[in-house]
Amino acid sequence: MNLFYILIGAGVLLVVYLIATYNGFVVLKTRIQEAFSGIDVQLKRRADLIPNLVETVKGYAKHERGVFNEVTKARSALMTAKTPVEKAEANNMLTGALKSLFAVAEAYPDLKASDNFKDLQRQLEDTEDKIAYSRQFYNSNVLEFNTRVKTFPSNMIANMFAFKEEEFFEAGEEERKKVNVKFD
Repeated sequence: MNLFYILIGAGVLLVVYLIATYNGFVVLKTRIQEAFSGIDVQLKRRADLIPNLVETVKGYAKHERGVFNEVTKARSALMTAKTPVEKAEANNMLTGALKSLFAVAEAYPDLKASDNFKDLQRQLEDTEDKIAYSRQFYNSNVLEFNTRVKTFPSNMIANMFAFKEEEFFEAGEEERKKVNVKFD
């Protein structure tokens, strides 16, 4: 009779553990989706600022068509990207194109002094900060989720319910390069 109650208690504890672990995976998966949505919102905001920035620069630098085409192409790639990897690649492409656009702006002192250009540049910098925070939040959630997917005993429940590792939102090669700062 005692053994019967011990087995029932062990079974109940096992079921409670199974439910708690499963629910933990669901909560983390939902946090990852919410965090990715945060990245998506900031990337959309960034993409929405780009046409205004391009038009402002175009007014001063009419002969820089190649740069404008690259920015437009990169923005389009960002708008159509779906997965974290695709978004990260498109984001990296857009970052490179924007660097070229700002390099063009450096050649036009009147443009750099324009209030409209300064405001767009400030908004873009603010958005870049928000993107960085959103990426960090997303990657923290992915790290926690992936750790649970890989570690014992939660990995058995992850396998049982087909929870798979999520992809990190990673920096591209361009963002990993060393930045040289020179004061002349």
